[in-house]
Amino acid sequence: MLISLALFAGVIWLIDVLHDVLLPFVVAWLVAYILEPFVQYNRRLLRIKGRALAVFMTLFECLLLVCVMVMFLVPSVTSELTQVSVLLDKYAISSSSIPLIPASVHEYLRNNIDFIALSKELSRQDFESILDAIGGVLSGGFGVVMWVLNCFITMLYIVFIMLDYEKLIKGIRRMVPPKYRKPTFHILRDVKTGMNHYFRGQALVALIVGICFSIGFIIVGLPLAVILGMFIGLLNLVPYLQLISLVPTTLLCIVYTANSSEGFWEIWWSCMAVYVVVQCIQDLFLTPKIMGKAMGLNPAIILLSLSVWGTLLGFIGLIIALPLTTLLLSYYDRYITSRENRELYREITTDEDV
Repeated sequence: MLISLALFAGVIWLIDVLHDVLLPFVVAWLVAYILEPFVQYNRRLLRIKGRALAVFMTLFECLLLVCVMVMFLVPSVTSELTQVSVLLDKYAISSSSIPLIPASVHEYLRNNIDFIALSKELSRQDFESILDAIGGVLSGGFGVVMWVLNCFITMLYIVFIMLDYEKLIKGIRRMVPPKYRKPTFHILRDVKTGMNHYFRGQALVALIVGICFSIGFIIVGLPLAVILGMFIGLLNLVPYLQLISLVPTTLLCIVYTANSSEGFWEIWWSCMAVYVVVQCIQDLFLTPKIMGKAMGLNPAIILLSLSVWGTLLGFIGLIIALPLTTLLLSYYDRYITSRENRELYREITTDEDV
């Protein structure tokens, strides 16, 4: 046990020391893992045995999807940011009130949130900050070069891992000594099930939920609809964490209605209706269809694991938090809890025989 703990601590220390080098590889492996089902689909679609053509077709499809999203979303997001910046300016200097909301609430918001500075950040109209940003880029030229180099290395990792994904998986399995293959493969199967449930299933659910929220907010007429909707989808990677977004949604409703003819409660209740409808779609349709009956980790365990491993290992910890947590829980369930249950069963059986 002491040797195992020492090895575990040594691995954590080594990852922390090499996190700058390991981060591109870990990100690339995660991307390759998420895209693997699309590679297999393209192989079946093209009816080919090799992976190279299917891999490059998958990467082209991803690039095309990103370009289409940028073409459609950038103008909308730019317009929304400009609209919200104007509303923030007006709200910061106005003295309008909203029925059933005390004036002290508006005073508290104006005293604790610098709406004018926030408006300038959204509109990017303060030339001083633009010059400071340009100066920072020029002075941090080495950092920019390293960032570009890391992006290039990550793309190379993604291509190479996707091309040899199946060989790499088989190679990892052969590295396990034959004596330990059966228990190790049992644990890895549990980890694979958990990862399929979270990274692939939950990520797809979160994307669809974000799109649904964006569409709903656009229909309601809430400013910053696309950004807020996709932000809620990102929060949905941890189930039910999207409830945190009620605070910025309410704040946007206050700022919007304080400078328009619409009533606060009308648009606020409309936004709440969007939450209810999207949540029903998620619970009644998306989760059963995409996730099936497989049970994932408890949301509290997911949040705790992200916090703990993120604190220990930074961004790499956020990526490997779920695999490590699933691995530890699977090991505990199979080789500690099960052993205790077997010993307890033997004691009960022996007592009954006596």
